[in-house]
Amino acid sequence: MGSQTTLTVDTAERMTGLGRRLAALLRPGDLVLLSGELGAGKTTLTRGLGEGLGVRGAVTSPTFVIARVHPSLTGGPALVHVDAYRLGGGLDEMEDLDLDVSLPESVVVVEWGEGKVERLSEDRLEVRIERTLGGEAADALGESDGRRVTLTGLGGRWDAADLTGLGEN
Repeated sequence: MGSQTTLTVDTAERMTGLGRRLAALLRPGDLVLLSGELGAGKTTLTRGLGEGLGVRGAVTSPTFVIARVHPSLTGGPALVHVDAYRLGGGLDEMEDLDLDVSLPESVVVVEWGEGKVERLSEDRLEVRIERTLGGEAADALGESDGRRVTLTGLGGRWDAADLTGLGEN
């Protein structure tokens, strides 16, 4: 089945830090599916992944280009950051993007990919980011900036992975 862990992340800096720690677990060919509402922190997490992987270029939302490739500066895997929100055809359309990179040699992060790209790999890491409202960190508006991040590793690739170590030390 793989492994699963749930973390609470309460600032953008900590979301970036989670991405950096997660990058240490990733290897070429990994598919990471990010889900969560607009503004939940998907791109912020991906920015941390990019930092952790040591890739070139600022990680920003690829909404208008659909996919952006960040080559490694350290000889590691490239980061392919995909926004599947406007991809109606799913996998076939994804292949038609003609990305100038080999997906099996890259780490592929897909925002809004549910129901569209699962067939790319039986092994994948699904990351769901949900806003947490209220609680101890509530600000003057009565809302917390906290996020609940659930990481679920699917397939044999993630069976032995220890996702629980991703929490802050």
